[in-house]
Amino acid sequence: MASNNYHGFPILTLTNTHISLDLLASGPHIVSLRYHGGANLFGELFEQKDTGYGNYYSFGGHRLWHSPEAMPRTYLPNAGEAQVDEIPNGVRITRPPEQVGGMVKQIEVQLDPEKAVIVVQHRLVNHGLWPIECAVWALTMLKLGGIAILPLPTTRVDADGMLPNRQLTFWPYMHINDPRLDLQDDYITIRADPLLPPIKLGYFNPHGWLAYWLEGVLFVKRFNPNPGSAFPDGGCNAEIYCNNKFIELESLGPLARLEPGKSFTHTETWELFDGLDLPFIPANLKKRLT
Repeated sequence: MASNNYHGFPILTLTNTHISLDLLASGPHIVSLRYHGGANLFGELFEQKDTGYGNYYSFGGHRLWHSPEAMPRTYLPNAGEAQVDEIPNGVRITRPPEQVGGMVKQIEVQLDPEKAVIVVQHRLVNHGLWPIECAVWALTMLKLGGIAILPLPTTRVDADGMLPNRQLTFWPYMHINDPRLDLQDDYITIRADPLLPPIKLGYFNPHGWLAYWLEGVLFVKRFNPNPGSAFPDGGCNAEIYCNNKFIELESLGPLARLEPGKSFTHTETWELFDGLDLPFIPANLKKRLT
């Protein structure tokens, strides 16, 4: 584990024979992901704003939030001192309690020693005095120029096929006829072109994976879909956002009451592939990606 800096903020680097990751030591934030020595797949961003409690930094890359999104709690200061612990094949980074609510954010990152696989565990701990209704929210910002893949459910909910099996949630700034959006029966694809207004949509994803195809590399993030649970934003465990600077793949844990002293955990497994010849990418989808 090596040290360096990102816009003046200290970082830690994790590597194996396939991939390299840079994490902010003040985390929980992963600012770069490189596959076989290539360019950073993550969207690179560095912006800051004063929220009244101090500076909030938009760093790009992967971050941990708690949903539902709200001001000011989503944008509380996110830099400064943090606890860093080495764990087998990785690192754990723990932020101090937030100024509003007392939430603690923690991320554990572990690299498979031999494969292009990363396990990212996200944890929220309520160090406040009152319960907080929230969900763990894992957001991965990626470079523009590729195509996002969102698998849809196609099976029946009931034996007679009379109940709905697909439900989409749209944000108010999005145009449903956005040219980047391609709605099909089995998959949604979004071409990550630099346009405004942004796209944002969400849904319940029973498949438990989202993917992004960029310059010959397929990035897949897998998560437990937790069927039967309540979720934020009208029942969404998966969301996507795309603007003129980056695209985000987002997964969410269940929405529940987090009691003081208790924690919620949400785990993603990331996989990287150098092609589309994979069992979960059918022929009709390959044609849309090439």
